[in-house]
Amino acid sequence: MTGGRNGNRIIAEREAKIMMGGRSWDEWIDEYSHSHEHPMNRLTHSFGIPMIAVSILMIPFCFFISGLWWIALALFAVGWILQFIGHYFEGKPPEFFKDWRFLFVGLRWWFKKVLGVKS
Repeated sequence: MTGGRNGNRIIAEREAKIMMGGRSWDEWIDEYSHSHEHPMNRLTHSFGIPMIAVSILMIPFCFFISGLWWIALALFAVGWILQFIGHYFEGKPPEFFKDWRFLFVGLRWWFKKVLGVKS
Protein backbone atom coordinates (compact mmCIF):
# COMPACT_ATOMS: atom_id res chain seq x y z
CA MET A 1 0.00 0.00 0.00
CA THR A 2 1.24 3.48 -0.80
CA GLY A 3 1.56 6.07 1.91
CA GLY A 4 -1.29 8.60 1.64
CA ARG A 5 -0.46 11.88 -0.02
CA ASN A 6 3.07 10.84 -0.92
CA GLY A 7 1.75 7.69 -2.61
CA ASN A 8 -0.85 9.69 -4.54
CA ARG A 9 1.83 12.13 -5.62
CA ILE A 10 4.05 9.32 -6.90
CA ILE A 11 1.13 7.85 -8.87
CA ALA A 12 0.26 11.27 -10.32
CA GLU A 13 3.89 11.87 -11.33
CA ARG A 14 4.05 8.45 -12.99
CA GLU A 15 0.83 9.11 -14.94
CA ALA A 16 2.05 12.56 -15.97
CA LYS A 17 5.33 11.09 -17.20
CA ILE A 18 3.42 8.54 -19.31
CA MET A 19 1.28 11.33 -20.81
CA MET A 20 4.42 13.35 -21.47
CA GLY A 21 6.04 10.58 -23.52
CA GLY A 22 8.17 9.17 -20.71
CA ARG A 23 10.04 12.45 -20.26
CA SER A 24 10.17 14.66 -17.20
CA TRP A 25 9.02 18.28 -17.18
CA ASP A 26 12.66 19.34 -16.92
CA GLU A 27 13.52 17.40 -20.09
CA TRP A 28 10.62 19.00 -21.97
CA ILE A 29 11.56 22.48 -20.72
CA ASP A 30 15.22 21.94 -21.68
CA GLU A 31 14.23 21.01 -25.24
CA TYR A 32 11.80 23.93 -25.39
CA SER A 33 14.54 26.30 -24.20
CA HIS A 34 16.77 25.36 -27.16
CA SER A 35 14.22 26.98 -29.48
CA HIS A 36 13.90 30.04 -27.28
CA GLU A 37 17.44 31.38 -26.89
CA HIS A 38 17.24 34.68 -28.78
CA PRO A 39 16.57 37.59 -26.38
CA MET A 40 13.78 38.96 -28.59
CA ASN A 41 12.09 35.56 -28.71
CA ARG A 42 12.27 35.27 -24.92
CA LEU A 43 10.86 38.77 -24.57
CA THR A 44 7.93 38.19 -26.92
CA HIS A 45 7.15 34.87 -25.22
CA SER A 46 7.32 36.53 -21.81
CA PHE A 47 4.31 38.62 -22.84
CA GLY A 48 2.63 36.37 -25.41
CA ILE A 49 2.31 33.24 -23.27
CA PRO A 50 0.44 34.88 -20.38
CA MET A 51 -1.77 36.80 -22.82
CA ILE A 52 -2.87 33.52 -24.41
CA ALA A 53 -3.33 31.83 -21.03
CA VAL A 54 -5.44 34.69 -19.66
CA SER A 55 -7.56 34.78 -22.81
CA ILE A 56 -8.36 31.09 -22.43
CA LEU A 57 -9.24 31.54 -18.76
CA MET A 58 -11.60 34.36 -19.77
CA ILE A 59 -13.74 32.14 -22.03
CA PRO A 60 -16.28 31.04 -19.36
CA PHE A 61 -16.78 34.65 -18.26
CA CYS A 62 -17.48 35.73 -21.85
CA PHE A 63 -20.86 33.99 -21.63
CA PHE A 64 -21.91 36.24 -18.77
CA ILE A 65 -20.18 39.57 -19.40
CA SER A 66 -21.22 41.41 -22.53
CA GLY A 67 -18.37 42.41 -24.81
CA LEU A 68 -15.68 40.56 -22.85
CA TRP A 69 -15.09 38.18 -25.73
CA TRP A 70 -13.52 41.04 -27.72
CA ILE A 71 -10.86 41.46 -25.05
CA ALA A 72 -10.27 37.71 -24.85
CA LEU A 73 -10.00 37.47 -28.63
CA ALA A 74 -7.60 40.43 -28.80
CA LEU A 75 -5.39 38.96 -26.06
CA PHE A 76 -5.38 35.59 -27.81
CA ALA A 77 -4.53 37.05 -31.22
CA VAL A 78 -1.85 39.46 -29.99
CA GLY A 79 -0.34 36.72 -27.82
CA TRP A 80 0.06 34.43 -30.83
CA ILE A 81 1.37 37.25 -33.01
CA LEU A 82 4.04 37.91 -30.38
CA GLN A 83 4.94 34.21 -30.36
CA PHE A 84 5.48 34.14 -34.12
CA ILE A 85 7.42 37.42 -34.10
CA GLY A 86 9.74 35.88 -31.54
CA HIS A 87 10.26 32.79 -33.66
CA TYR A 88 11.06 34.99 -36.65
CA PHE A 89 13.97 36.44 -34.66
CA GLU A 90 14.93 32.98 -33.39
CA GLY A 91 14.96 31.56 -36.90
CA LYS A 92 13.28 28.37 -35.69
CA PRO A 93 9.67 27.18 -35.91
CA PRO A 94 7.60 26.81 -32.75
CA GLU A 95 8.21 23.51 -30.96
CA PHE A 96 4.51 22.61 -31.03
CA PHE A 97 4.84 22.16 -34.81
CA LYS A 98 6.80 18.99 -33.90
CA ASP A 99 4.70 17.89 -30.91
CA TRP A 100 1.42 19.36 -29.62
CA ARG A 101 2.51 18.76 -26.01
CA PHE A 102 4.84 21.74 -26.30
CA LEU A 103 1.72 23.94 -26.06
CA PHE A 104 1.62 22.98 -22.37
CA VAL A 105 5.39 23.12 -21.94
CA GLY A 106 5.42 26.78 -23.00
CA LEU A 107 3.32 27.82 -20.03
CA ARG A 108 5.47 25.74 -17.68
CA TRP A 109 8.61 27.36 -19.20
CA TRP A 110 7.09 30.80 -18.60
CA PHE A 111 6.44 30.05 -14.94
CA LYS A 112 9.99 28.73 -14.54
CA LYS A 113 11.83 31.50 -16.43
CA VAL A 114 9.77 34.58 -15.69
CA LEU A 115 8.45 33.83 -12.22
CA GLY A 116 11.27 31.57 -11.04
CA VAL A 117 8.90 28.71 -10.16
CA LYS A 118 10.63 25.34 -9.80
CA SER A 119 9.35 22.39 -11.85
